Amino acid sequence: MMGPRQEAQSALFYEFCLEDHVPADHMLRSIDRFVDLDDIRQHLGSFYSSTGRPSVDPELMIRILLVGYCMGIRSERRLCEEVHLNLAYRWFCRLDLGDAVPDHSTFSKNRHGRFRDSDLLRHVFETVVARCIAEGLVSGQRFAVDASLIAADANRQNSTSKEEWQSDKINPEAAPRAVREYLETLDDAAFGAATTVNPKFTSHSDPASQWTAARKGPAYFAYSTNYLIDTDNAVILDVEATRTVRQAEVGAARTMIDRVAKSFDLHPERLIADTAYGSAPMLEWLVKGRGIAPHIPVIDKSGRKDGTFERADFTHDTKNDLYICPGGKELKQNRRAFTIPRTPKPDKEGIMRYRAKKSDCDACGIKAQCTPKEPQRKILRSIYEPSRNVARNITKTIDYAISCKLRKKVEMLFAHLKRILKLDRLRLRGPCGVKDEFHLAATAQNLRKLAKLIKEPSQTA
Repeated sequence: MMGPRQEAQSALFYEFCLEDHVPADHMLRSIDRFVDLDDIRQHLGSFYSSTGRPSVDPELMIRILLVGYCMGIRSERRLCEEVHLNLAYRWFCRLDLGDAVPDHSTFSKNRHGRFRDSDLLRHVFETVVARCIAEGLVSGQRFAVDASLIAADANRQNSTSKEEWQSDKINPEAAPRAVREYLETLDDAAFGAATTVNPKFTSHSDPASQWTAARKGPAYFAYSTNYLIDTDNAVILDVEATRTVRQAEVGAARTMIDRVAKSFDLHPERLIADTAYGSAPMLEWLVKGRGIAPHIPVIDKSGRKDGTFERADFTHDTKNDLYICPGGKELKQNRRAFTIPRTPKPDKEGIMRYRAKKSDCDACGIKAQCTPKEPQRKILRSIYEPSRNVARNITKTIDYAISCKLRKKVEMLFAHLKRILKLDRLRLRGPCGVKDEFHLAATAQNLRKLAKLIKEPSQTA
């Protein structure tokens, strides 16, 4: 028999508990165990006035933002609507059924003000990293570093070519916030000072972003998110935002290694990275400056494709500071006999040049295999060659083969960032907005990692 139609009737009183309506296996319930925001009021204390109307609870705003980044909700307007409707989101944000959700504009006002002035999002990120270390997820022995491109909120149609772009003609007082941040970072090694090469196009809405075609497809404006991870459990130890320039990404790796050492007293025995980090100054900084073994392929352009002798075919005599060619002749930096011996000096790029005698090359029977187009052979050697040799020797070991597999963990984090957390295109503009997004996204990834690897006592019993 068909049942009667049910008419909803309003009741005067309800007994309703949010705790009972959040599933035990819900992700936010697992993450909530590791969200410790008790000290953010103290952290923000000096940035609030002692008079006036009470503000929105900063812990509430951070919890709402974490919901958005953990669940892949990119719009703050939509995020507020979801928190209003979703019982699990309300429970995580400590909101009762009758509590109002802050307006989406509240996040922008606080982000541009006290959140950035106090570097709050960085503080929250480091708090979660400290929890990962306390839970035993980080050994600090093996680090991996890499960078990934994230499209900026900028349009090619709203840009200017490098021939017409003049940053000194911009009026900071009349410029948008993202443009003012661009002007403030012109001397920053991660942004304006990363390279002297001007980009082909500069965006009007977000001039700090980099015009790039690094993905071998259509060019677009982008930033780079740089991750430094511990390879044991792929915990993100540090994150840095830079322009999409190799020099900026290498500089970010140095910054993150030093910052992790200062903040958490972690000193790795090896650093794993791809060829982009294999420049001579970077290898020297790791080997001599920090005592870290570089599990990194060396950037080496001495190879030849025409069948002639390469630099590897020449033997370096360290004691006498010279090279010996396959024909047994010497290549030196200086051949003149000075009254006062002179120490050869490298050029501004740290390169030393060794040359053979022209008479030796003219009389050599294998000159055609060595230098058929030049009167004499020349060899270039970096002043950082000992550190480069350390890296070359490491590539021949079994540990290096293991490191190549471990390096994939940081690439998997980037895939998770873009596919699961939906951060394949930035929503905020300017260096500060980019840093905010990257810090929140990395915090969300570490929280999800904690929830996955650290089970509740009831689940492990």
